[in-house]
Amino acid sequence: MGRHEQREQVFMLLFQVEFHEPESMSRQMRLYLEGNEAVSSQKDSDYIEARCQAARDKIPEIDKLIDSCAEGWDTRRMGKVELSVLRLAVYEMRYDDDIPVGVAIDEAVEIAKKYGQENSGSFVNGILAKIVKLGD
Repeated sequence: MGRHEQREQVFMLLFQVEFHEPESMSRQMRLYLEGNEAVSSQKDSDYIEARCQAARDKIPEIDKLIDSCAEGWDTRRMGKVELSVLRLAVYEMRYDDDIPVGVAIDEAVEIAKKYGQENSGSFVNGILAKIVKLGD
C-alpha cells in the first residue's frame, strides 16, 4: 500500500471522528481496519492507526488554526469531508517533518475532490494556502 492509499485510509478514519464519541474511537478504528480489504498488511494497519491517533490528539490545536484561516466559516459549520481533509493536511503540514507542505496540500485537494462536493478542492486549497502564509 502506497502513501496515497494510506493517507486516504487515515482520512476515512478521521471522518468517523465526527460520528463517534472520543472514548469509542479506538474500538472504531480497530473495527474499520480489521474489516477493510484495502488494508492488506498489519504494517499498513499499524501505520494508519498511529497516524490517525496522532492527528486526533492534535484536533483542538488544528481546529483553532483552521478557524483562524477560514473567513466566514468555522469547523462546526464545515462539511465533514472538508473538515477531515483539512485536519489531516494541517497535521501533516505542522507536525510531520517527513511530508513536504506542497505534497500535503496536493494530496488534500485530491482527496477533497474525490470525496467532497464540487468546490471542495478549491475550498480546502484556499484555507491551506492561508495556513502556509501564517507559517512564513
